[in-house]
Amino acid sequence: MKESKGVLILHSIFWAIILIGAGGILITSTSEATLKRELISFGAFGILNVSVFYINYIFLIPELIKKRKKYWLYVIAFFLMIGVAALIKTVIAVLNPADMMVVRGHKSEYNVNEYFIGKAFVGGFFIISSCIIKFTIDWFSSERIQRNLESERREMELQFLKSQLNPHFLFNSLNNIYSLAYQKSDKTADAIMKLSEIMRYMIYESNTPTVSLSKEVDYLTNYIELQKIRFKDGAFIELTLNGEIDDQKIVPLMLISFVENAFKHGVVNDPSEPVKINIIANQKILHFSVINKKSHLNKDAQGGVGLTNVERRLQLVYPDRYKLNVVNSATHYTCELMIDI
Repeated sequence: MKESKGVLILHSIFWAIILIGAGGILITSTSEATLKRELISFGAFGILNVSVFYINYIFLIPELIKKRKKYWLYVIAFFLMIGVAALIKTVIAVLNPADMMVVRGHKSEYNVNEYFIGKAFVGGFFIISSCIIKFTIDWFSSERIQRNLESERREMELQFLKSQLNPHFLFNSLNNIYSLAYQKSDKTADAIMKLSEIMRYMIYESNTPTVSLSKEVDYLTNYIELQKIRFKDGAFIELTLNGEIDDQKIVPLMLISFVENAFKHGVVNDPSEPVKINIIANQKILHFSVINKKSHLNKDAQGGVGLTNVERRLQLVYPDRYKLNVVNSATHYTCELMIDI
């Protein structure tokens, strides 16, 4: 509907300019105007001009150029239509010489050849104008379609990446709860409750394009508490929140992989080397960092979605609006992310 409205406006502007120009010629003409002359000029000739414009616009370009790619046939039709329109106008003028064969603003008269050539140029103007308008509209329409396709492709890819993330997290969490249940731990019920809260967020609240930063931080906090439950000797995590953590918007589930990575591949049970998670935010910038001591005993055989997933999502939803710095030293792993929110 919006595209059709734009096309209608463009056509209306073109014909308004033509009418204003024709009216200006009529007003400034010093030759005596007759009703018959103006009826022919603006009536019969106007219909011919509109006809060649829309025959080219609706039929010749779509059929011969867009669909059939018959460029040589289009060129023949192009000049044939100009010739036919000019010939019809010339015949009408010759049949009404006293009104039509007199040059506007002068007392001189046209000869037949001059009149035909002049009307051929007029016909060429309307056909070329229809070409310009048609190709301009088609170009903008093609660009719009490409943008929509790209947007749909990106959305599908984002959904695919999220679908990778959710089962991966659920698989790890259920393994943790299974271990607690197998050990008949009193923490099992708390772990199930935390998992329920996390899954509620992932299923019902993270399906929107963005969520409030405060909800995402609550989700991270619940995840950390759930992970702490499975460590008998305790998990040492320093979560520091600074600035304004409120209703700023962020893409959901963007930060979880960094924290999950620390639990999965880092040392979390050493009080002298706690995992440090730092979140600083204002209304424009989010600064998020995770620092953990590396462990070679905490890796599983299958690996996971990991940071490749996160970086691809960042590229899709925050192009040119994020900085990700990952430092993999011999002893520590540091992830630092800044997002222009």
